[in-house]
Amino acid sequence: MNGTDVTDLAEMPGDWQRALAVVAHPDDLEYGCAAAVADWTDAGKEVVYVLATRGEAGIDGLAPDVCGPLREQEQRDSAAVVGVDTVEFLNHRDGVIEYGPGLRRDIAAAIRRHRPELVITLNHRDTWGGGPGAPWNTPDHLAVGRATLDAAADAGNRWLFTELADDGLEPWDGVRWVAVAASSTPTHAVDAAPGLERAIHSLLCHRAYIEALTDEDPEQYVRSFLTATTGRSAERFGGRPAVAFELFAR
Repeated sequence: MNGTDVTDLAEMPGDWQRALAVVAHPDDLEYGCAAAVADWTDAGKEVVYVLATRGEAGIDGLAPDVCGPLREQEQRDSAAVVGVDTVEFLNHRDGVIEYGPGLRRDIAAAIRRHRPELVITLNHRDTWGGGPGAPWNTPDHLAVGRATLDAAADAGNRWLFTELADDGLEPWDGVRWVAVAASSTPTHAVDAAPGLERAIHSLLCHRAYIEALTDEDPEQYVRSFLTATTGRSAERFGGRPAVAFELFAR
């Protein structure tokens, strides 16, 4: 495949300094794009994580009041592996996040607080992958992904959520792109090779969740999953394993 083929994935823009990643649950970023985050923080860029929930409804054998704090700590540990120091939680309820003004306001507040040029979220479409038989996406991912795309504009509109300015969060219209990880229609990518080992160890930090999810050895499961997902985009990215994104410019 040559470099002019329209199906090739372009390099993600690099002329930015601050990024904000907004997802629904602990582990969403580790399954989606931690190798890219590791590469960015290595380059001196600042990345902040914001999670709508603590994933408290995610493990059948653990009650939410036990599961939530455990998964929060796993998320903080996993973020640190790829150079992310700031992890915030918005306290929406796991499994029943509702798209609407409240969610948009909370994400717009985070954007105003951290003033990113790049905003990252996860697949907001009905399915994972295209075509018949593709796995159904979850309501939480749909709500948070869509609200993040909308909040990137909301954050710059002083006449929306005026109470944020009263709290000292002035409008921020500096978001230049929103990048959607795990999209079925990616347009851009980051070379996953430099950050892949750290991405594997980052996902492994979610051990309680992984052990509840599969009987496979956790490291074997994580390594196989991330090697496969980053390898699927290689043909469209010069043979390099890649973290792919659908990039929306603003």
